[in-house]
Amino acid sequence: MKIERLSLDKIRIFLTFDDLTERGIQKEDMWREIPKVHELFSEMMEQAYTELGFDASGPLAVEVFQLPAQGMVVIVTRGKVQSTDAVDEEEAEEVYEMEVTLEQSDVISYAFHDFEHLLKASHIAFGIGITDGALYHYKDKYILQILPSESDESRDQALIAILSEFGEATSVTTAVLDEYGKRIIAESAVKSLCEHFRQ
Repeated sequence: MKIERLSLDKIRIFLTFDDLTERGIQKEDMWREIPKVHELFSEMMEQAYTELGFDASGPLAVEVFQLPAQGMVVIVTRGKVQSTDAVDEEEAEEVYEMEVTLEQSDVISYAFHDFEHLLKASHIAFGIGITDGALYHYKDKYILQILPSESDESRDQALIAILSEFGEATSVTTAVLDEYGKRIIAESAVKSLCEHFRQ
């Protein structure tokens, strides 16, 4: 489980499928109201408080993005408390008012802080027969997006292992990248990078 602060009132939590399996949660369970999921959420909020000082009391908007074969990204945004009622402080800490949004992305999406890391990942991916993908520049990072194979899940697992070594999974959508990012290579990004930049 990896937690990072996006802003004063927003954090992002990356859960691998191993994180879920360790807690006896299937990915389908994230869509259901079950005690294990509530326990996981409480654990995430405790870790967010310990690591980042993120106080999760009051109303929360929770977005859950499922990434193919990588895990889940959970974005938690703290809302402003509207109520002026005097509430028992201990009780308030135990209650999360949550508005949950669930989205599923079919795109394998990885961010690279360093162009050299992107090149290394691309050359290794090219070595196992991967040529496709689109490359963007967004918020000082290079983002490589590749559609998963419809027929070869082991290829996708190998690709994700390579990309994870050099970059980090990201939940930014193609729509956001098209709107706010800069598209550098529209298609066959892995092949183009390997042809233009030797290792």
